[in-house]
Amino acid sequence: MSEDVKMSVSAPVMKGNDKIVYVVFEDIAVSAEFEAPSGNLVKNSGFSDEDLTVLSDYIKNEWETILNMSKNIDPMKAFLGR
Repeated sequence: MSEDVKMSVSAPVMKGNDKIVYVVFEDIAVSAEFEAPSGNLVKNSGFSDEDLTVLSDYIKNEWETILNMSKNIDPMKAFLGR
């Protein structure tokens, strides 16, 4: 996996009774989207199975950090590109 992989997170959303965050990892030629805190893969384009396992484990282990990052997202500012 390239060291240039970037991570993006969504604002927290409710899925049933659970609060989740969507996490996207991407590089020039690959991308993958996961649900946090479960680490469940939503979609993958180009990452190997080994990379996906590493990314999923990262999400599970860093859930509190990811959640805190997502709480700082203002959906309207993101939508308006500010």
